[in-house]
Amino acid sequence: MTLSGAQNKSKEQLQAEKRTVAEAALRWVKSGMRLGLGSGSTAHLFIQLVGERVRHGSLKVEGIPTSRDSEALAKKCGIPLLEPERGLVLDLDVDGADEIGPNLDLIKGGGGALLREKAVAHASKHFLVIADSSKQVAKLGAFPLPVEVVPFTVPWVMDEVERLGGRPVLRTQSGTSNAYVTDQQNYILDCHFGLIEDPSTLSRHLQEIPGVAEHGLFLGYAKTALIADDSEVTVFSIGQPPARLPELRDTL
Repeated sequence: MTLSGAQNKSKEQLQAEKRTVAEAALRWVKSGMRLGLGSGSTAHLFIQLVGERVRHGSLKVEGIPTSRDSEALAKKCGIPLLEPERGLVLDLDVDGADEIGPNLDLIKGGGGALLREKAVAHASKHFLVIADSSKQVAKLGAFPLPVEVVPFTVPWVMDEVERLGGRPVLRTQSGTSNAYVTDQQNYILDCHFGLIEDPSTLSRHLQEIPGVAEHGLFLGYAKTALIADDSEVTVFSIGQPPARLPELRDTL
């Protein structure tokens, strides 16, 4: 199933799609769940919607946020929060993506929270990706790949990224020349590889570089993706044909 192109859609149309897909994700949430609460604009809409139901008493959940921004929003919305601990497995992680490719491989980290996002996804039984129609791509890589790096090692990591065929750019704080600092006090290199022919091999090479804390290739993490196209939501699941949301009988 092919979604209509998003290149001609306005910011307002894409924002409406984000709201639509965030609302659709609520169908996956049940009382008693422990949730991963993602970061970014679409995930924040989901957090707000969950918070509304928590405050009204129709939903009882607990969550672990993937960033300080998401933590602040979840607290404001009245969602009880958990801390990571040994043996804790989350029922469902709901988060956005910068790109969604074939087999639900992802690029994430545009908002700078990739390390916590990957840790929470790994600790969850089910990782549900939600996105507007602009995020679905035939091949990953048009969006620069974020790589979180220990500050001391930045020059050497940049050298290694260049050897892998990438062009690393140190992310800076908006409107300044100061390096952007993540919640974990690391820096981010936005690495321009162009379209990525072999994400698995690139992922392995990046993981082997000393100083790389995490990278934004999420391969094999997502079980399901919800992608809004205008007012419709399509569900993509590994091993199953795409389905419009109203056609679904069971969500998990």
